[in-house]
Amino acid sequence: MSTASQSPLNRRSIIAAAGAALTAAPILAACGNDDDVSAADADSSTASGTIRLGYFGNITHAPALVGLEGGVFEDTLPEAVTIETEVFNAGPSAIEALFSDALDISYIGPNPAINGWAQSGGQALHIIAGSTSGGAGLVVKPEITEVEDLVGTALATPQLGNTQDVAARYWLKQQGYETDQSGGGDVSVTPIDNAEVAAAFDAGTVQSAWAVEPRYSQLLLNHGGVEFLNERELWEGGEFVTTHIIVSTTFLNEQPALVKAFLEAHVAALDYIAENPAEAETIANDHLEELSGNRLDDEIVSAAFANLTFTADPVAGSLGGSKDHAVEVGLLEEVDLKGIYKLDALNEILAERGDAEVSAGDLA
Repeated sequence: MSTASQSPLNRRSIIAAAGAALTAAPILAACGNDDDVSAADADSSTASGTIRLGYFGNITHAPALVGLEGGVFEDTLPEAVTIETEVFNAGPSAIEALFSDALDISYIGPNPAINGWAQSGGQALHIIAGSTSGGAGLVVKPEITEVEDLVGTALATPQLGNTQDVAARYWLKQQGYETDQSGGGDVSVTPIDNAEVAAAFDAGTVQSAWAVEPRYSQLLLNHGGVEFLNERELWEGGEFVTTHIIVSTTFLNEQPALVKAFLEAHVAALDYIAENPAEAETIANDHLEELSGNRLDDEIVSAAFANLTFTADPVAGSLGGSKDHAVEVGLLEEVDLKGIYKLDALNEILAERGDAEVSAGDLA
């Protein structure tokens, strides 16, 4: 793989958030009606050109961190393929970049992908692989020992309508408690930037947080938090999508060989993490330090990795569940996700390796 220019503008630019990850504005039910595109039969060995890749500077995007920092992508992709990267700090920013044809492929969370699919009427993007499962849940102050103790307290989530915000609001509703988007109700759900959650928790501004790694482990290890609920307990099989990979439909149509080549590189990064966990933790932390100038404690990185599953399986059933939860708490209008997955190229790669295929389930 040829190396793209590594200027700060190209490789490290941080794009500001463009809005909430899900919107309560009316959205028409969408279904994918583009031509049935398959990258499975493309010859990835002859792929050439540039892939504009998005990802987040977060442990939940470890396959991207390891793939880039550890040279796995460079070693796996054909020589004629170049990767140009953009680092995002919020899902809506990545969706906006994809809509404006500034991005081809991106690691991203489930709810921004759902919203992008809905906003484009099922036309602009597809999910082509899983990346990360798990790594989120409810961390509380020690004095909160029962569900009832949450009444009258403030619960932090990263952003209104993001994946953890939806999970928290839906879980609270299942417990019989009301919330609203202004912080009212029985429990005050308070969107706070991930970087500020620990300080708010320490100050007592919030008494709990529905956090995602590495904040989840940071609150437990460094800030006196207590694990009240690991979100794995709420999903069948203990797995739920935290990060998956989306592709622009245009890029999928026009560059199927590049899409397949990237998927091969992604699977290679997953292999590296599985086979070299300690080294992968260090490499991921190295890349985060390069991006932000700050290094996470090794203990936190290890705890976060242990709480995450890095997998090509998109855990499609949980995507449908996340959509249903967002609709139920009033953060999304009903949308048909059927057709959002395009897993044929990934499954061909897995079959060639002798691995089990992954399924889109009812959303195929």
